[in-house]
Amino acid sequence: MRGRMPMRPLEEIADAAVAVFLERGFRPAGISDVAAALGLSHGAVYTYAKSKQALFHLALTRVLQPGAVGGMAVPVPSPSAGEIIALVESWAGDRSGLALLTEAASGPSESSGRLSAAAEVEALVDELYTFVERNRVALQLVERCAEELPELAQWYFVQWRRSTIELIGAFLATRIEAGLLRPVPDVPVAARFIVETVAWFAMHRHGDPDSRMLADDDCRRTVRHLLVAAFPTTGGES
Repeated sequence: MRGRMPMRPLEEIADAAVAVFLERGFRPAGISDVAAALGLSHGAVYTYAKSKQALFHLALTRVLQPGAVGGMAVPVPSPSAGEIIALVESWAGDRSGLALLTEAASGPSESSGRLSAAAEVEALVDELYTFVERNRVALQLVERCAEELPELAQWYFVQWRRSTIELIGAFLATRIEAGLLRPVPDVPVAARFIVETVAWFAMHRHGDPDSRMLADDDCRRTVRHLLVAAFPTTGGES
């Protein structure tokens, strides 16, 4: 008689779920896909998670709070939509990764006054690039599945991403009004230009097979150089 198979680490289950949801999205992904990735039977996956929603919650926890996975109850229960949103809000509530942007959006300050406007743009681009690059798997997972989960779509596209773009727009607007940066035709479009440029090179290019030859450092330096050049100073800085 065959003995019972030993339990796999929950982190392994979570990693497989992350890979499946990234590749397929939420609706097309199935428990059988996660089972195949792990070499388990369909039924065996229920030992670790009670539903596809539970697997998604596990995957999100893995990318947002990696250290918390080991302490989760097994099988992972099915979450409510509110629990999913609470998880991403808890992660996003810490804006320490975008501290410069949050401060700079309120207008020129004593600390920002020590930097030229060009140096401020450079520092903010570097900060945003670092944040996206460091959190790219988490951002890709949320973005990939949000379109099929209305509450998550509302949080990610309307609340979180839009607020980040608005912060960048506020930074540009205050510097333009202060005469530190030259005017642009449309500030919201300019803010979106910054975000989408950074997002493609720091995150989306990793899924583009035709961009594998681009080195990380070359991408970061070139994005910084071109975005700083796109927002010239007025030449009237002291």
